[in-house]
Amino acid sequence: MNNSTLEASAPWWKFGHVWLVLAGPAIVVIASCFTFYIALTRPDPVVSEDYYQKGIEINKTLERSPSLAPAQQARNHAATGVIAAPNTVSKP
Repeated sequence: MNNSTLEASAPWWKFGHVWLVLAGPAIVVIASCFTFYIALTRPDPVVSEDYYQKGIEINKTLERSPSLAPAQQARNHAATGVIAAPNTVSKP
């Protein structure tokens, strides 16, 4: 019979493939901790109390300005899907 001796293998941390496998989850954990830190230290700005009134005032300003009429028609068409009437604003 052939007597063979078992060679001692290297410890697990000396194999490059192990570090390649462990690097992915380690990077994700570090990135999630950094994201959590950013979320805690930089809160979102609070929406103003009268946001609805400000929106109404913006719409009134758009209605008075004929130069913005095509943009307003496109916005309304995108929101409702209704075909707008041809532009009746005269060009100077």
